[in-house]
Amino acid sequence: MSKINIGFIGAGNMGTAIMKGIAGSPKAGDIALFAFDPDTSKVSALAEYGVTACSSEAELTEKCGYIFLAVKPQVIEKVIEAAAPAVTADKVIISIAAGISDEFIASKTIPDAKVILVMPNTPLLLGEGASALSRNDKVTDAEFELILSVFRSCGKAAVVPKDKMKEIIAVNGSSPAFIYLFAKAFIDYAAAEGIDTAAATELFSQSLIGSAKMITDSGYSIAELIKMVSSPGGTTLAGLDRLYEGKLEETVRNCCESCTKRAYELSK
Repeated sequence: MSKINIGFIGAGNMGTAIMKGIAGSPKAGDIALFAFDPDTSKVSALAEYGVTACSSEAELTEKCGYIFLAVKPQVIEKVIEAAAPAVTADKVIISIAAGISDEFIASKTIPDAKVILVMPNTPLLLGEGASALSRNDKVTDAEFELILSVFRSCGKAAVVPKDKMKEIIAVNGSSPAFIYLFAKAFIDYAAAEGIDTAAATELFSQSLIGSAKMITDSGYSIAELIKMVSSPGGTTLAGLDRLYEGKLEETVRNCCESCTKRAYELSK
């Protein structure tokens, strides 16, 4: 049985994380990995994971049935145009660039281009990613399942409607940064109170992990989970009152809406 050739145009943090995820997955023996990046040292560093270097976008596209566009939205047009001469109807193009539509990719390649859109996040680097995927109607079920399995090899993956790929960015793509800022506020508070930063970081980080597991595995709703921690007249309710006064939920919504607005501004 011949291997499936999967190529990455771009070997930055996200592209590298996905390649490492594939290399360490049960499917690794069925897949041959290829990569191109103008910074050849990035691709060379992936040789230990079985990644073969390509000399250009077009060469990689010719060799691979699945082509990841693992680059920033600001440079994706140039990258697509460089790969376009080698794009044929049997190729599957996977874009992880925020705001880039399948219609735009088809307009720069071929009208019948098979396109999968993905919004991953940086925890992919630790095999704990959360990736949202959608596809256009040219992509077959088998092709889509293969790419879903790739992202499930380095975290969790969920299918969302194609017209919600910009809105989902705030939920999983950008949200790690928002969570880190939230965490920083708690750890800064601990430091101001004379508590060891390492201890506070460990305790709050584990609280995040444990709370996430309670959301996914306990069977309780988020409202029920909040109530479980909130004894009448206790410390938690005193803190929650201030969060409600500060309109935390409204602030988060405004944050998400700003994130989505920017995604539309970047969209092509």
